[in-house]
Amino acid sequence: MERRPSSSVAVDTSAQRWSSPSRRDGRPCHSHKPAPAGRTTHWAAAAGSLSVVSRLLVGVSLAVLLLLTACTPASSRDQTPAAAPDRRAAARTALDGLRVVARPVADPSYRRAAFGPAWADVDHDGCSQRKDALAASVDRTRPLTERRNKRCAHDVIAGTWTDPYTGALLTFTDLTDTRQAQQIPIDHVVALAVAYRYGASRWTAELRLAFANDLSNLQPTARATNLSKSDRDPAAWKPVRAFQCPYATRYISVKAKYALPVDVSEKRALSEMLDRC
Repeated sequence: MERRPSSSVAVDTSAQRWSSPSRRDGRPCHSHKPAPAGRTTHWAAAAGSLSVVSRLLVGVSLAVLLLLTACTPASSRDQTPAAAPDRRAAARTALDGLRVVARPVADPSYRRAAFGPAWADVDHDGCSQRKDALAASVDRTRPLTERRNKRCAHDVIAGTWTDPYTGALLTFTDLTDTRQAQQIPIDHVVALAVAYRYGASRWTAELRLAFANDLSNLQPTARATNLSKSDRDPAAWKPVRAFQCPYATRYISVKAKYALPVDVSEKRALSEMLDRC
């Protein structure tokens, strides 16, 4: 199926709305695999692809929270990105359950290489995690081009995405063009450097690799937004007001999933953003 957008690269900053993070058939959206040819495929964020994660992470309440918050919403102009009351309550409960520590300083020993090769195919579906993240969040109500590329069944090379931090619409016609691909980086909701200084420096290499490629912590953004956020946490950086609630709930779910602590200022910032829900 090939439906090509009309422009090469377009950013619509007027969009400030997105849809509820659920599949169009109403079922929860977590791990998704390619459907047989001829069937519609819905891609959403998936977590816990490596067995080490399931062995090390505990707590039924945290798993429930992930089910409620981990999906990447699809873009829409018809709904605001507000969390349902039960998701907000679950996020507050999870936030209160996070261990509070003194605010850590930047760790000079941090290197991106500590988290393994970028976009490793940790779920062994033939697609890099970048391609998985793009397929999970592309707006399938708009023109797109999705192809099979070797073993990868969902290589989206053209389409429209919504920046989850600003609501801007990002439209690209050829992501095989490096210049276009550079304009839609994949952001770690909880930045790798943040995770490193809050405890990931003591993790095994296997767990760091899982964290860096966990789809529940990945989402495409505009290049400018990604550079602005960088490796800052919620105490130092916030998305635009309308998108603070979904950012906070997702950030908390990732920290809870990996038992990463928060500091007082970070917790206060997250609590304030939950007030936007």
